Amino acid sequence: MQRRRIAGIAAAAVTLSLAMTACGSSGGSGDGGGNDKTVTVVYQKTSSFTQLDSVLTKAKGEYEAAHPGMTVELKPVESEADQYFTKLALMNKSKDTAPDVIYEDSFQVRSDAAAGYLAPLDEQLKGWSDWSQFDDTAKQAGLGDDGKTYGVSLGTDTRALYFNKTLFAQAGLPTDWKPKTWDDILTAARAIKAKVPGVIPLNIYGSKAGGEQTSMQGFEMLMYGTKDPLYDTDSKKWLTGSKGFTDSLGFYQTVFSEGLGPSQDVALDPTLGSQVSTTLIPQGKIAMAIDGSWLPGQWLKGDNAWPQWQETMGYAPMPTQDGSAPGATSMSGGWLLSVGANAPDKKAAFDFVSTALSKENALKYGTEASQIAVRKDVATDPAYLGYNPSFEFFSSLVPVTHFRPATPDYSQISSNIQVAVESVVTGSSSPADAAKAYDEALTGIVGEDKTQAAS
Repeated sequence: MQRRRIAGIAAAAVTLSLAMTACGSSGGSGDGGGNDKTVTVVYQKTSSFTQLDSVLTKAKGEYEAAHPGMTVELKPVESEADQYFTKLALMNKSKDTAPDVIYEDSFQVRSDAAAGYLAPLDEQLKGWSDWSQFDDTAKQAGLGDDGKTYGVSLGTDTRALYFNKTLFAQAGLPTDWKPKTWDDILTAARAIKAKVPGVIPLNIYGSKAGGEQTSMQGFEMLMYGTKDPLYDTDSKKWLTGSKGFTDSLGFYQTVFSEGLGPSQDVALDPTLGSQVSTTLIPQGKIAMAIDGSWLPGQWLKGDNAWPQWQETMGYAPMPTQDGSAPGATSMSGGWLLSVGANAPDKKAAFDFVSTALSKENALKYGTEASQIAVRKDVATDPAYLGYNPSFEFFSSLVPVTHFRPATPDYSQISSNIQVAVESVVTGSSSPADAAKAYDEALTGIVGEDKTQAAS
């Protein structure tokens, strides 16, 4: 999610018009305004994220060969994740521009299904033998509030701490570093600042422009290491007055007030995520980064290949705040392929999804994009297991990982997390004031009856 770089196209360059035709559907269902002989596929592509484009291009050739007379129209949107969400929402508002197949973030499935943008896939999945290969967690990722399935998972991920062993050695820090608490991270960052000037000691995402990477790779990597979650799954209520929330903002305040993070202009840059993975880390300008399991995928080959990464980079689990059990934490998400509710031929759209997520294509995407495999036959394939030496470490974090609250209003709440974080990063609010403002905004979004005071 959040690991994308703006490739410089303007919104006007995104083709929003789908072909209109009055002919009837050839075996499918639905009343959208698209061409029933063309399957339109909208997805994200950036200079640091081309792996999905590669897989979908391959699937296009396979699908068209197997379905004479049908055409797949690939429509990559070249922007960061938050801008992608905005453009996709605009497309989905009209039957004339709504895509047939959609690259969908797991946290938006429920809200987009509830909004009527996605078509349920349960009937098609019953007839797809490969569906049994997907693990239960992957299947849960595509569920709507009504219990129906609205997407098929491409893979999942985890998050941890990356650190540059060369810079650590220069600062007198161990190259087999494994922090036990937040204070251990701050101690290492201070040592880097003192002994290795000119580099960013710690990158943690903290801007509104960063969107979900700020919420998930930044703030929630901290908060889910405290004793307070964002959401109580038993009572189905959001927590207010949380010490964990304020403490997490306090970590940001320490990092940025002491100059342990990026400078303000870098921290607030919407392209920071791609800069981190394509230039700042490979060029030795960041000593530590809280980031996702997908980063090594682009270092293995392609335009952003970095042959020295295995010798240079180490990784460590993100510790809990004070070292309390289970000792480490992570966040997991993932993306899916969904069928648009307005697709004129939903069967044709699903057939493309199943082609794109065959074992062969899932293996290609899982290896090249550094995904934690969600197909059982891919997860056990020697070609997958031997492709990337970081797979074993990032897969080992699954037992301590967490998932974002998959409620329809999460997207709005996440936006308010980003507001709170940025206000602390820029020094315009204290952690306590930012947390109070978040609580007020939260109550305004979900209502008092869906909140409860943290214990």
